[in-house]
Amino acid sequence: MHEPFSVRVTVRGYETDTQGHVNQSVYLNYAEHARWSLLHAAGITQTALQARGVGPVALETTIRYRRELLAGDEVDITCAFLWGEGKTFRIEQTIRKADGTVSADITAVGGLLDLKERRLVADPREHFKELASDPGLFGL
Repeated sequence: MHEPFSVRVTVRGYETDTQGHVNQSVYLNYAEHARWSLLHAAGITQTALQARGVGPVALETTIRYRRELLAGDEVDITCAFLWGEGKTFRIEQTIRKADGTVSADITAVGGLLDLKERRLVADPREHFKELASDPGLFGL
């Protein structure tokens, strides 16, 4: 088992709320940033997805907040795809401070939408495998 893909972000002041910690919605932005960073690192672009007639969709997201983040904190956001059978896949992510403290755990269920039919494709794993120059980043 290899380490999950990870990207580092520094918390910006404008991402905080009146309590001085990161606003809840920003966690979703961090998770999305890590997912698109993983796709990019694996060689998958939005243009390539559109040319194939598919696009990733989020179907469900759960965030468990564990420790607050403050402006200036450096965090690593992991991203690991978990493949099952069928039209959906899971993505597990952790937001961890540079000192190792876990700030949040995020679990998402996603799929690939056929942009013409407006339905999920039958086997998203195959699309990712064929599009990626480095499918190993997806655990494929």
